[in-house]
Amino acid sequence: MRFIMKIAASIIILVLSVVFSTIGYAAIGNYPVILIHGFQSDQLQSKPDRAQVERDGEDSWKEYWLQYADARIDWPSHERIEGKISSQYVWPKLQELSRNGICQSGCILVTHSAGDLIARYILDNQENWLLNAGLEPINIVATYDFAGAGGGSELADIIMNVVEGGGLANRAMRYAISLWLGEMPNRTNTGVLNDLRVSNARSIASLSDNRIPRIRFIGNGTEYYKATSVFLPGNDDGVVAAHSACGALRVGSFNSCSSSLAMNGKVERQSNGVSEFMPAHYPVLMGDGYSHSDVVEAEYKGKLTSSINDISLANGQTVGVETYQESKWWRSKYLYVEGSDSRTMSEIVSNLH
Repeated sequence: MRFIMKIAASIIILVLSVVFSTIGYAAIGNYPVILIHGFQSDQLQSKPDRAQVERDGEDSWKEYWLQYADARIDWPSHERIEGKISSQYVWPKLQELSRNGICQSGCILVTHSAGDLIARYILDNQENWLLNAGLEPINIVATYDFAGAGGGSELADIIMNVVEGGGLANRAMRYAISLWLGEMPNRTNTGVLNDLRVSNARSIASLSDNRIPRIRFIGNGTEYYKATSVFLPGNDDGVVAAHSACGALRVGSFNSCSSSLAMNGKVERQSNGVSEFMPAHYPVLMGDGYSHSDVVEAEYKGKLTSSINDISLANGQTVGVETYQESKWWRSKYLYVEGSDSRTMSEIVSNLH
């Protein structure tokens, strides 16, 4: 009997090893996924070592996207993008990705918040960096950018002005900052907040020749009781304004990523909708109830809308969503994304086809 059980156990182990050897990457569709997380405020004070940076990076995606990750680019928020973030964290990872060939048939970068800005810096530089090192560039077919902070955040401007002595924080400012950061940083621990100032963010790789599609997913909710929204122009997700999340060419007080569709799906002209975008930036989903962190988490916050149905990836293939119209009071019409009556924004994105 014991002998038979040993044989059965061996067969099970063999079957499992075959199954797991054929699973391959945890890809979205046919594309391996590389995650780039956002700003982590507690790192300004803790200044973590590399091992802790990696643990924090993993934790930031645990609620949903970690299951799809084939690789991550983890980075420390107490450093600068064009400094140690690039030289000590991004560059070694790019070399690893090139050598292991994970992106040979194309990869998708999935970013959140400031990860959008780091992705832009990568897209602008990775080809030259790797070629100069005798390595193959990473084949990136698109980026999926959630709550993108590539246009900076006015909250970072406020904090840096106060830290540098150029402004005074009133009670409302201090309350908003405490909700976002926990406490006011000092001159010695501002790190990537410098890069998130609106003018600084928009100057990083701003006019790149790279035309990899930047596919955007935008929230219009808040988890800070609207306290931070007072300091952000137009609509916002509690941390970044629509001009950044949508990928607008210019800073402005925008109420939508579309000139003909509101963030809640109402089909009507938007006098303050974004009409000009940074090169290859495409706002595909807008979610009226989703905050800055909700967009990458697993909690349902309401229906989504979209004015763009299909986007061509860098390899010519397309991804997109299906939409339907719904009539409501006073003949008003609303445009919604199929499946968003029950699925979260991240669930919809992970099933783009």
